[in-house]
Amino acid sequence: MRLRIPLRMPDAYDEEGGVNQEKRFSVAVQRYRDLSAGDKMNPFAEQEAWEDHQIGKATLKFGSKNKKQISDEYQFVFEDQIDFIKASVMDGDEFDDDGQPSALLESKAKTALEKLQDDRKTLPIYTYRDQLLEAVENHQVLVIVGETGSGKTTQIPQYLHEAGYTKRGKIGCTQPRRVAAMSVAARVSQEIGVKLGHEVGYSIRFEDCTSEKTVLKYMTDGMLLREFLGEPDLASYSVVMVDEAHERTLSTDILFGLVKDIARFRPDLKLLISSATLDAEKFSDYFDSAPIFKIPGRRYPVEIHYTKAPEADYLDAAIVTALQIHVTQPPGDILVFLTGQEEIETAEEILKHRTRGLGTKIAELIICPIYANLPTELQAKIFEATPDGARKVVLATNIAETSLTIDGIKYVIDPGFCKMKSYNPRTGMESLLVTPISKASAMQRAGRSGRTGPGKCFRLYTAYNYYNDLDDNTVPEVQRTNLANVVLTLKSLGIHDLLHFDFMDPPPSEALLKALELLFALSALNKVGELTKVGRRMAEFPLDPMLSKMIVASDKYKCSDEVISIAAMLSIGNSIFYRPKDKQVHADNARLNFHTGNVGDHIALLKVYNSWKETNFSTQWCYENYIQVRSMKRARDIRDQLEGLLERVEIELVSNLSDYETIKKAITSGFFPHSAKLQKNGSYRTVKHPQTVHIHPSSGLSQVLPRWVIYHELVLTTKEYMRQVTELKPEWLVEIAPHYYQMKDVEDSMSKKMPRGEGRA
Repeated sequence: MRLRIPLRMPDAYDEEGGVNQEKRFSVAVQRYRDLSAGDKMNPFAEQEAWEDHQIGKATLKFGSKNKKQISDEYQFVFEDQIDFIKASVMDGDEFDDDGQPSALLESKAKTALEKLQDDRKTLPIYTYRDQLLEAVENHQVLVIVGETGSGKTTQIPQYLHEAGYTKRGKIGCTQPRRVAAMSVAARVSQEIGVKLGHEVGYSIRFEDCTSEKTVLKYMTDGMLLREFLGEPDLASYSVVMVDEAHERTLSTDILFGLVKDIARFRPDLKLLISSATLDAEKFSDYFDSAPIFKIPGRRYPVEIHYTKAPEADYLDAAIVTALQIHVTQPPGDILVFLTGQEEIETAEEILKHRTRGLGTKIAELIICPIYANLPTELQAKIFEATPDGARKVVLATNIAETSLTIDGIKYVIDPGFCKMKSYNPRTGMESLLVTPISKASAMQRAGRSGRTGPGKCFRLYTAYNYYNDLDDNTVPEVQRTNLANVVLTLKSLGIHDLLHFDFMDPPPSEALLKALELLFALSALNKVGELTKVGRRMAEFPLDPMLSKMIVASDKYKCSDEVISIAAMLSIGNSIFYRPKDKQVHADNARLNFHTGNVGDHIALLKVYNSWKETNFSTQWCYENYIQVRSMKRARDIRDQLEGLLERVEIELVSNLSDYETIKKAITSGFFPHSAKLQKNGSYRTVKHPQTVHIHPSSGLSQVLPRWVIYHELVLTTKEYMRQVTELKPEWLVEIAPHYYQMKDVEDSMSKKMPRGEGRA
C-alpha cells in the first residue's frame, strides 16, 4: 500500500499573498545591519564590529573618556592637538531662538527669483532702506559704515535704482578686487532678474561686461580711474559708490581725491563712501565732515580663542586646527585665512592626504580654495551649499576678509598673517613679504564666523601678541608702492601739482620724486613736468609705464605685433608655467624648450604665445607643455585689448618675427633703467643705482649668465632677484637712452675682457 503525502507548492515571492522576501532573507542579511547607523545596509558592519571589539579589549579604560583617548581615535588625522584659551566674545545682535529669519522657513515651492527677493528682506540693511534713501536725498556725500555681510554692496545700488536715480545717470560701484566686482555683479543681476551685462554689468581691467543698457555698473577702482580720462566730470553717472574704502588700495586713495573734487562743482552727483570698519570719522573728516550712516550687521556673538603659546609653523597649525574642529565641533563650515596661492595649494594637498582612507570614521570634508588667480567656475564652488553630513573648509586669502561673504561659516581660523607688497623707491625693489595683519583685519576675520549663527574664531597667536604686536590699521597702499603709474594717470588728467594733491594719507615725497624721475627718463614728461606726446600715448595703455613705453617704441622698430604679445604675457605675472611636485623634471624640460638658443625670457614668452596660437589655442597643448591654460586665455584677452588700443594711439600692427634684435631693442626702449652687468663672482650689479642682484632660478638665462642684461622687475624673496631677463648689447643703452647713459657707463666694461670661464656658459 502506497502512502500518499500531500505536497504544497511554496508561495510565490512576487505575489501579494507570498512570504515577504525581506523577512525570508532576514537571517542572511542580519550581519550587514549596522543598528548604530539607523538600520542601514553596510557590507562592512561585521568587520567593523569585530575591529571595534578587538580594539576595545586592548584599550585600558577608566573614569570618563579623556582627551588622550579622543586624540588617539584620530591619530592619523593630526599628530598634536593645539590648546586654545577662550578669551573674549564679540557681541552680536538679537535674533530669534533658532537663529533663522522666519522668511526662510516658508514654502519651498517658490521660484528662484521670489526666493532671492525674500532673502533680500532678511538682510540687516532692509529695515534701514527708507532712512538710507532719505539720507542720500538730503546729503551729497554720505559715509556708510556697515558690517561685512549687512548687504551694503548688493542692496544700496538696487535701492537707488528702485528710487529712480538711474533715470538721471548710471550708478557706479567700485570694488578693490576683480573677483568681488564679478561675483557681486552676477548676484545683483540674479536678484533683479536680468542678464549679466545688460542692466547690470561689471568692468575690470581687460574685461568689459557692460552694454548701452547698463545702469548699475560694478568695477574695480582702477577702472573708474581710467574713466576719468575720457570723462573728467563723470557726467554719465548720477551716483558713485566707493565700496570697501577701508582697504585703502592705491586706486581708492586717488579716487578719494578726484571724487571729492568733482563733487564740489557737480551738486547733482551723489557720493557714497562705504566702509566696514569703525574708522569712519577719518573718512568723514576728509570729505568735509560728511554725515555717517551706520548699519548694524547681522552678526551673532563670536567666541574668540587664542593659543596658549606662539605657533612655530602657522600653516601646519592651521591644518591641525581645521581637522581638530572637524572631528570635535558641531556642524558648521570652516574658513581658513592663508597668505597666497602656494600656501592654499599646500594646505589643500595636506588636508586631502590626512583625511584620505579614513572612510566612514570621520564625516566628509569638502576643501574649497579661493584666490584671485583661480578660474571663475572654481571660485563659484565656495558659494555652493554644503551637503548634509559633510563639512566645507574654505581656504582663502584676505579676499574673504571683506570683499566676499560666504554663508554657513561658523568657524574661522586666523593665523594672523597676510602677504603685503612694499616698494623701496631708493633701490626700485619690490618685496612681497608675509607680514602680520592689523587689529582691524583681525576683527574683520573674526566677524566672518558670526554671519549665520553664533561662531568661533581660533587665532593662532596669543592674546599678548594681539594687544601688543599688531598695528591698529593696515598701512595704505599709496605709502608702500611704486607711484609711476599713478603720476602718469594724474598728469594725463591735468593734475600737475602732485605734492599738494589732496591725498588722505600723503605718500612719501621720495617715492613721488622717483616716479617723476622715471617718467622723465622714459620721455613721458618734459623738463617742466608736463606730459609729452609720448606720455599721452603711454597713458592710453592700462599698464606699467615701462611696458607702455615698450609698446610705443615698437612703432619705431616695426615689431608692434610681437611686443604686444610680450606685454600681455608679462601682465599676467608669473603664473604661466607650473611645476607639479611629482613631475618637476618634465615641467622644467618643457619650459627650457622655449629657451633654445638662449634667446632670453621675453622672447621665450613670445614663443610660448605664438606656439599656442599655432595649435589654434589648444588646451591639450598647454597640458603637454605644463602651461596654465587659464593664464594663457587671460593673456589672449589682454593682447586683444592692447591690439584695439594700438589703433587708438595710431600705431600700426606690424610683425617682424624673424628679427629678434629689433624686438630686444623695443624692449630695451621701455626697460633701459633696468640694466645690470655681470660681476666676476657670477652675481650682477645694476648700472644706475648700483646694487647686487641675481638672475631668478626660473629664468632661462640663470645658467647662461650673459654679460649684460635688462630685467622686467626686481623682487626680494630669499635674495634680490631679477625676473624675466633678456641679454642686450651695452651700446644699445647709449643709442636708445643717451640722456640716461653716457658712453663711460658702458665703455669700461666693454673694454675689459672678462676672465676666462666667466660670461656665457
